[in-house]
Amino acid sequence: MTTLIIKTTTRYLTALILTFGAYIILHGHLTPGGGFQGGAVFASGLALLIVACEDRVIRERFKKVPLSAFESIGALSFLGMATLGFMGYTFFRNVIANSGFPLFGDPTPLGINPGYLNTGGTLPYMNIFVGTKVLAGLTSIILVFYLLPGVRKDE
Repeated sequence: MTTLIIKTTTRYLTALILTFGAYIILHGHLTPGGGFQGGAVFASGLALLIVACEDRVIRERFKKVPLSAFESIGALSFLGMATLGFMGYTFFRNVIANSGFPLFGDPTPLGINPGYLNTGGTLPYMNIFVGTKVLAGLTSIILVFYLLPGVRKDE
């Protein structure tokens, strides 16, 4: 059984952890981190929720969440972005960065980068897809282990 302190702390910390995980995923092409690290941080926020809530609440909330589908979508989308590189005859070629695509696609300047941030091309999308796969996979593992009979004390 969880205490009032754990529930209150979880209520305030979870939103911060999930926001920070999303930040790491979305800014992985500019800063250290990326899809895997951001997905792991995001999954740790969901793990905090799982630990702090009762068994019946967890079963109700995660019953309709298709975690395996999110994991598959993340993996297939990542491979789909990698195969876009075949348009330039190279697997994983960053085809969006030099094509003038409006989102994450300004052409990369030659020489020293004068501060252009919108030059990630396919990298931000790949970070999003990897983050989706990692957060769904780790959350699934946590749910399976935590909802095993005899693990929860409030059963």
